[in-house]
Amino acid sequence: MALHHALNPDRVAVITGAASGIGLAAGKRFAAMGLKVCLADLSPDALERAAEEVASMAPAGRSAVLAVPTDVSRLEAVQALRDKAYATFGEVAVLMNNAGTSPGGGPYEHIDRWRKVLEVNLWGVINGVQIFTPSMLAQRNECAIVNTGSKQGITCPPGDTAYNVSKAGVKVLTEALAHSLRSEEGDRISAHLLVPGSTFTGMTSRGRNEKPPGAWTPEQVVDMLIEGMNRSDFYIICPDNDVTRAIDNRRILWAAQDITENRPALSRWHPDYKVAFEAFLEV
Repeated sequence: MALHHALNPDRVAVITGAASGIGLAAGKRFAAMGLKVCLADLSPDALERAAEEVASMAPAGRSAVLAVPTDVSRLEAVQALRDKAYATFGEVAVLMNNAGTSPGGGPYEHIDRWRKVLEVNLWGVINGVQIFTPSMLAQRNECAIVNTGSKQGITCPPGDTAYNVSKAGVKVLTEALAHSLRSEEGDRISAHLLVPGSTFTGMTSRGRNEKPPGAWTPEQVVDMLIEGMNRSDFYIICPDNDVTRAIDNRRILWAAQDITENRPALSRWHPDYKVAFEAFLEV
C-alpha cells in the first residue's frame, strides 16, 4: 500500500491535544516516520514532557520537534500556532485537530461545562480548519487534515449530550471540508474523520491506572489512522476489543433508521425497542 504523500519523511505534522493520548501517540509515530512534528496543547509542562518523548523517536532528535502551548478555543492562539509552525518548518503537510475535553452535560444541566466542551471540541476544530486550510492550499502540494470525532457524535447515546453535540458538529464540519477540498484545483488536500472506539487515555481513564480489556491503546488507533489515510478513507472508524466494525455498522444503521422508520428518538435505548434492536444486531 502506498504511503499518503503527506506522511513522507521531512514533511510537517501539526497536532493539537498532543501532550497525551491519541495526540501523543500520533506525534511519536509521525516522528518515527521521519516527519517534523509541531505539538500543541494547553499545559506547557505536559507539552514539554511530550516533546521530549516525541524527540526520542525522531531521527533528527529535538530539532524536528516544536512545542507550542495553545488554547485551541481561542482563534488568536490557533493563528499563533500556525505562524510558529510555518516560521519554524516552512509548511504544514498534516493538520490533526485532536484536542478534546469532557464531560459536558445533559440537555438541561451543566451549562458551564457545555460551553467548555463546545469551545474546545467543536470550536477548536473550526478554528484549526479556518486558520490552517488557506495556508495549506497555498502550498499547492499534497496535504491532509484529520479531525478527531467520536462514535458518540454519530449514534448519540444518552448521557453526555454536550459531548455528543460537539462531536456531531465535528463530523458535519469534516464532511463539508472534504467536499469543499475536492472542488479545489488539483484536489491536493484530503480530509479524514478519525472515529476512535473505546480507547484508554487520560480523558477516558476516570482515575484507573490499568487499561480495561475491551479498550484499544492510542497506538492502535494511530496505526489504523495511518492505514486509513494510505487507503484514502474518509471515515476511519476504529473497532476495539469488544466492538467489531460489523457491530458499529449495525448501530449506525439503526440510528439512521430512527428517522426513516419514524421511531422514537434514540430508540436503541428505548425499552419498547430493546428486543427489536438486539435482533437487528444479529442479522
